[in-house]
Order: sequence, then C-alpha cells, then structure tokens
Amino acid sequence: MPTQIFLASTLYGAATLAAGIDADAFPSAGRRILLTSNHAVTAEVTPGLADMPGFAALRSRFDEVLDWNRVIEPQHPSTWAPRAEDVPIWERQLRALWGLGEDRLELIVESLQVPPAQTLCRLFPGAAVDVYADGLMSYGPTRFRLDPQLGMRVRRVLHLDLVPGLKPLLLTEFGVRVELVPTEPFLKVLAELADLTEAGELAERTALTEPGGAGDAAEAPGAAASGPEPARPPALLLGQYLSALDLMSLAEEEELHVSMVRGAHALGHRDLVFKPHPGAPAAYCRRAQEEAARLGARLTVIAAPVLAETLYQRLRPALVVGCFSTGLLTATTLYGLPVARTGTEAVLARLTPYPNSNRVPLALVDALLPDLADAEAVRAWTPPAPEQVREEPAGLLTAVGFTMQPQILAAHRPAAEAYLSRHLTPRTWRYFTRRRLTSLGLPGGIPAQLSFLPRSRAVRRAVRRMAWLRRVVS
Repeated sequence: MPTQIFLASTLYGAATLAAGIDADAFPSAGRRILLTSNHAVTAEVTPGLADMPGFAALRSRFDEVLDWNRVIEPQHPSTWAPRAEDVPIWERQLRALWGLGEDRLELIVESLQVPPAQTLCRLFPGAAVDVYADGLMSYGPTRFRLDPQLGMRVRRVLHLDLVPGLKPLLLTEFGVRVELVPTEPFLKVLAELADLTEAGELAERTALTEPGGAGDAAEAPGAAASGPEPARPPALLLGQYLSALDLMSLAEEEELHVSMVRGAHALGHRDLVFKPHPGAPAAYCRRAQEEAARLGARLTVIAAPVLAETLYQRLRPALVVGCFSTGLLTATTLYGLPVARTGTEAVLARLTPYPNSNRVPLALVDALLPDLADAEAVRAWTPPAPEQVREEPAGLLTAVGFTMQPQILAAHRPAAEAYLSRHLTPRTWRYFTRRRLTSLGLPGGIPAQLSFLPRSRAVRRAVRRMAWLRRVVS
C-alpha cells in the first residue's frame, strides 16, 4: 500500500482532510503523514497548525505529523521552490529524512498552482496527486497555466458542498473529476474541534463595550456572564484582514467593520461578537468597538485562533455577517444560520488585476447572499435550491471564470457568451468590466464597428485632454 502525504496550512483544511479520511474518500494506505505548513509572513513567531486549539482532535487520523517550515528553513513555504537540477537530490534527501525508502507515494495538496503544494509535487515527480479545496476559491478557474506534466498527474479535486448544485472550475482544463467530501463527516469533525476547544481558550477575548460604557469585560461562552442576559443569541461578525491582501486600506477595512456593527444593530441585534482574522493587528477592531459603544451595543472580540465553525456550534448566532468569507457559506449551508454580506460591491469595483482569484468568491457571495443594508431581504432570505443554483449562479460562475482565464477555459466560451447575452443587467454588471468584455469580444463589450477606439492613440489623447479640462473647470 502507498504512503500518503497530506499537506495542510489551516485548521479548516486539516478538518476537510480528516472528514475525507473518515468518509473513506482516500484509499487504504500503509502510512499517512500530515505535513503542516505555516504561510504567515512572520512564520517564526506565528503559531502553526499544530498549535491551534482543537488540533489534537485531528491528529489521530494520521500516523505522523511533520513540519515543512522546519525542513526548508530559512526559506519561506509560500515562495521557495527547488531548481530543476536539484530535484533528484531533494527527493533522495526527503525520502531519507522521512523514512520513505522506495515507497509509492500519493500526495494530497491544496492550491496546486503555487508553493508549497506545487513545490512538493515537483519534488516527488512520480507521485499521484489529489487536490482538495479549502474554501470558495476552488469554484474559480486555475490561477495559472500549469505544466501539463503536473496537471495530468491530478486524479481528483475534492471539495465541500458549500454551494449545493455548483461544480468547481478548478483544473477542469485537464478533465480532472470532481468529488464531494460528504457534509456529515465534516460536521462531526468540526464538533470534535468544538468539544476540545476549552472555554478557557475562548476566554482570551478582548472585552469591549457594553451599554453604558466601554472596557467592561465580557465573559467567554460557557462562563457566567456579567450584566443582563441577552434576549437572543449574538450576531457574529467575521473579519478577513483584506488590507493584508491589498484589497483595501486598513482604514477602509476598519470602516467595513463599522458598517457590520451598524447593520447588525439596525436589524435589532444588541449583543455582537467579532471574530478577527488571526493575523490581524490588535487595534484592528478599535473603530468597531467605538461604534458599538456609541450605539449602546455589547461587542466582544474573540482573541483565540478558533474556527468560525466552532463559534457556530457554541454560540448558535442569530446572524452571521461578513464580506466574502467562506465562513458565510458554511454558516448557511452546513449550519442553517441566517447570513448577510456587506462591502462586496465596493471590493468588486476596485479588484485588480481582473483575474484576481478573489473575484469568484466575491461574485458568489454577492450573488447568493442578502445585503446587510437591506433589512427586509436579510429577514426573508432563504438558501437557493440546487436546481436554481444549476441555472443562474452556475451560468454566472462560468462567465466570470472564462473572462478571468479565457485561454485556460477556452472550451467555456459558448456558455459565457450565452450567459452574457441574456443576463447582463445593472445587477450583474458589477462582476465584469466593459474593457474586459471588449478585449475578449464578448456581449457587453464595445460593438465591433467601434472596437478601434480603445486602440486609437488620437482618441486616448483626446480623452486625457478632456479629463484635464474637467479637472481645471472643477
């Protein structure tokens, strides 16, 4: 039997792997190794996967846990790749270091397009490869054109059914089959994580505001609460640290959190819980605290690095609010919780470059979930049925995916043209740009007889002159 090496960088990804093992999604193996990788910029001082609360619940599925950062230090996992001539030396070294001998290997990795997943696959050129999806990005196209020698080694793409009825575009250019990781085993794994996450760990929370003043401590779930009991479960606000991805400035992201507080408060929620991204700075939620205090709401920040899904089970929030976090879809699809989005349209409007891999998660969340500012829509919203998803959202996904990667997804051009010719409305224009549609000759672009305009030097000079005159006049 082969030796299987599972590469994981997040607790969510490791939980997905554990659920796959429990569901017999992977064939029998003589040995199963979990290879952890810490992608934090300051990985030396940032807790890794093995240090996360609840990791012990996942450890039992594997025969051994190894640390990739330690193997390649001082190089960083997100950037390091071997030179082609050094691959045989590295393979011999790793086989000796990990006691692999001449074992037949199977690699189960995430994000095959970039290191460390691509690096690991290059170091073991004879190994079969499975790819598992860690979040909504897997619904989008492959980010870069892969070497066919690597792409043809991939047997399967395994993913959670976060949008029932929707199939990922990832690696479809190689005809890779798509398989679901069953929901029930995944929920059981998450329940184990919640059981092993001590209340004391959740108590590492920064207290924030309560009606009547700031700085009063808020107790952890399961502990005695100070002050009056809330009338209903809290609203949970999800942070993503989008400024670290250059999707907005830190000030703009803080304003996004303020809008979450205002929106939840407007819907009648007075008890709020904020879960910041683990890599976000401590002062990241200060504006949200101040706004909650001004509105007379009670805001609590979760400082412990726990999964949002752990909070879903412990708190059963009355509402989950976020921008385009995968946690929004797990909340509604897996836990049946009410959800709302905010800020997606603004991020879509400024997202660059056009093939940015965040475009598909943004488009899906924006298209599927209600806007926090629309109270009536939030209260009335229900998840779309799978047959509905197979029509409108599936067509949107194909069109967005093709416009992002027209060469990789060339076979999807007719479907993209059909969607754009029928569904390009003021509501769906936000997912595309006229410039992109024009360059690809798609419906919605500049008509063919006017296609010379963007390429005309005289026209561009006239446009710049008009812009200068407008500035002078204003």
